[in-house]
Amino acid sequence: MESEDTKKIQEMKTDLNLLLECLKYQMDNPFSQKEALVTIHSVCQQNSNAGVYFREIGGLMFVKNLAKSSEHSMVKEAALYTLGAVAEQNVYCQQSLCTSELFEDLTWFLSNDDSNTNLKRMSVYVILVLVSNNRTGQTLVRETGCITVLTQLFRTVLSKYELNLSDKNAFQSYQLWSSVCSTLCVCVNNPQNDENQMLCCSLFPHANDWLINCIKPEIIRPVCSFIGLTLSNNTYVQKYFISVGGLDVLSQVLVQLESDSHKTLSSAKLAVVVTKTVDACIADNPTFGIILSKYQIVSKLLTLLLHEGLDSGEKFSIILTLGHCTEDCEENQYDLFKNNGLPLMIQALTESQNEELNKAATFVLHNCKKITEKLSLSLGEYSFDENEEQLKDVNMKEKNLEEYWKKAKEILHRIEQLERERNEEKIQREKDKDNISSMNINIQNTLKHLHADSIGRGPTAEDKDKRQSRKLQSYQSHGVLSSACTNDHQMKTLLKSANPVNACYRESGQSKTLCKAISSCNQNLHEGTTFEKKNSVSQSSDHIFKHPIPVVKNRKQQLPVTDPFTLCSDIINKEVISFLATDNHSKMLKYRCSGCIAVGKSLNSRNFSKLLHSCPYQCDRHKVIVEAEDRYKSELRKSLICNKKILLTPRRRRQLSGESSTSREIKKRRIRKNFTEEEVNYLFNGVKKMGNHWNLILWSFPFQQGRKAVDLAHKYHKLTKRPKCAAP
Repeated sequence: MESEDTKKIQEMKTDLNLLLECLKYQMDNPFSQKEALVTIHSVCQQNSNAGVYFREIGGLMFVKNLAKSSEHSMVKEAALYTLGAVAEQNVYCQQSLCTSELFEDLTWFLSNDDSNTNLKRMSVYVILVLVSNNRTGQTLVRETGCITVLTQLFRTVLSKYELNLSDKNAFQSYQLWSSVCSTLCVCVNNPQNDENQMLCCSLFPHANDWLINCIKPEIIRPVCSFIGLTLSNNTYVQKYFISVGGLDVLSQVLVQLESDSHKTLSSAKLAVVVTKTVDACIADNPTFGIILSKYQIVSKLLTLLLHEGLDSGEKFSIILTLGHCTEDCEENQYDLFKNNGLPLMIQALTESQNEELNKAATFVLHNCKKITEKLSLSLGEYSFDENEEQLKDVNMKEKNLEEYWKKAKEILHRIEQLERERNEEKIQREKDKDNISSMNINIQNTLKHLHADSIGRGPTAEDKDKRQSRKLQSYQSHGVLSSACTNDHQMKTLLKSANPVNACYRESGQSKTLCKAISSCNQNLHEGTTFEKKNSVSQSSDHIFKHPIPVVKNRKQQLPVTDPFTLCSDIINKEVISFLATDNHSKMLKYRCSGCIAVGKSLNSRNFSKLLHSCPYQCDRHKVIVEAEDRYKSELRKSLICNKKILLTPRRRRQLSGESSTSREIKKRRIRKNFTEEEVNYLFNGVKKMGNHWNLILWSFPFQQGRKAVDLAHKYHKLTKRPKCAAP
């Protein structure tokens, strides 16, 4: 398969080379040159890479010069057609041809009276291809004056409003005029070009004349496309179009096409095209919708919306236009209300599965919200230039449509409710994020203060304890929880004042304040009786020191604690309680070690073991831990000597370096396999097709077993370094 593709590419290159030589050596034979150009066009259409190769061998520039220098019109036409086709298919060819020199040549072809219609048409086609999706082309078409010639052709190519396409000459002129319209469209849009839009808006009066005098699809479609794209997203041009009566003309054409839509489907389709143009005119200027109310456009659009031959996309365009008509115009809102437009919008919402169409219908209902409320209160309060009999008729119709009004109000209420819920969720989400971030920042600041104050503690330690506990308590969200923290603080105050050993309690006061505050955040799952117990305990000094024991037990039973700060608080609580239970101060100091008081440090399995071993006085619990660890390590060393080769700690890594080096020497080296000639060919073909993707090359070709991607890379670099080696 790959060989066939390579063969086709080679044949394509050979054909293009021969055709280019034919063009060069057949300068005296225009028919042969025309056939060669047509064949080049056919080859480039069949293969996307043909245009790139044709540009590389200089064929594109030769054809461009041929179109300029040839004396034969047929050769010029064929050359321009070939240039346009190649540039349309390949963006690199488009960029290479996009020069001011070529635009000037094309302008000369268009403005020359000796140029026939077909040559002008081919010139317009090349301009269309070069400008499409190309801002550089849009700039050059303006700077070289080409767009001025195009606007002149738009005015003069079709001189008669009575279009007779059966006539051959009239049909050729129409084709040229249609091509000019398409080229002007790409000059102003995609990407949007405001300067070109300002130049093209001078054609609006002429376009209005065509719309009024010739309501045919062959004229309406290109003119509406030109007007819509020239107006798009440009308020100045929109105002100018309305000032020259363009919106009135579009309204008249729309009214006439809507009346004909009952007879033919083509009129309905054409009315949708005009509707899109009207929408482009008022989309950025909703106040101009008042002009449409003079022609009752809203009622016409509602009638057109009921046409059975329109698809969902065309109905979406109609509803969107209704939304822009009723956005800032009460007259159009009242027309929609009077012509049963709201039930149609509700029906579109309930029946259609198209999301865009549903959004457009919701937009219309939202616009008519105020007028619906006003008319529901009293029809007589809304002043219009209508007599009382018309208002009575409207009132009778509205009584028959009460169910629709209820549905409309329900939908509007539902929309407002969804918007409120969405806004509340966003606000709540932002508040939660702010609370969490501020909580994290304050906890980190507290940890820093704790770590700094644990080195040297001043006489104001009690004030700092109170201030830090208040700072952490301020972030509790429920009142019960905050009262629990307050009671806990009161209990600590009683502890300090009632017992002579409060100096020892102050030494670990900061760590206890932090751990108690964090552990209190986990106590919000407890029942209210737990906190009532705290209040009752604080009243009598006999039970002060016995209360925390059941609280800690309940917390452990209800929720498994994995937070290191909470675990630390439990340890300190137990030790303080055991200390308070006995009046012996020396006993407390005797059983506290480095492992018990190292709270603010970042501990792990290594430095904690060193910390315990360096402590001269160890508590019973940590002493057992140290002995068990030493016993386990001694057994591990014995098992390591017995060829188990398991090492969990890095202490003896240096002693075992010699043993690991001997184990590496035992490993067998791979058997050397020289690259065969076929493998070398595979390697060069793979690099040519896939680049330096060695794994992909290894998997794509049948290399010998045992080959690795590194082997291929090394072999390729060695081969390319040799001066004699060349890729096959």
